[in-house]
Amino acid sequence: MKKAVLFWSAGKDSAMALYKVQQVPTIEIVAIITTMNEKYQRISMHGISETILDRQVGQLGIPLIKMWVPNEADNNLYEEKFLNVCQNLKGKGIDTVIFGDIFLDDLRLYRENLLSQIGLKAYFPLWKISTKQLLNEFIELGFQAITCCISLKSLDNAWIGKQIDYQFLRQLPTVVDPCGENGEFHTFCYAGPIFNEAIPYQMGELVYKPFIIKSKEKDLGNGFLFLDIL
Repeated sequence: MKKAVLFWSAGKDSAMALYKVQQVPTIEIVAIITTMNEKYQRISMHGISETILDRQVGQLGIPLIKMWVPNEADNNLYEEKFLNVCQNLKGKGIDTVIFGDIFLDDLRLYRENLLSQIGLKAYFPLWKISTKQLLNEFIELGFQAITCCISLKSLDNAWIGKQIDYQFLRQLPTVVDPCGENGEFHTFCYAGPIFNEAIPYQMGELVYKPFIIKSKEKDLGNGFLFLDIL
């Protein structure tokens, strides 16, 4: 049996990836890994607090490894942190690392090349599944999630805190990928078949983070809007 770890973002794609792998009898998930921002103590990109992450993962019944990365870390530092964590896991018998990516070829190749440096394999259980089909399956299985971050380049303020349901899918602009695979939105998954119980939460304040090109030091006005999950 393969021993594996899964990268967990707290959102729908990692939830679906975990669900899919749990149906594979030859893979044992021994831990999940979440990339955390050291400055804000939140999940990178999703903005979910460490407290909420701990409660969420507590309902999975799987050990959690937090990979702490400095705020605005460059790619070299990220890779160093990633490889250190994975090398340590390899020493404990892990041979496979699982990701919830769906169709971004460059990202898949990047992950595979990184892991190959230390002799580990990457596995993508959602790979090339239609994102519309995948979101429909997510809803049909009884998963529940809300948007916790949106790109204002793709969506307006009304889309933050939206429930991921059939109405969401019907109303989503056609230029936006149904799973937000191009970074249009991120989600917080709080219920579904992988959890022992649903995770209670409240919606807090909205926080805007500008998208700035450092060479110009100018807010381009199409940054990210985060919802604080309490």
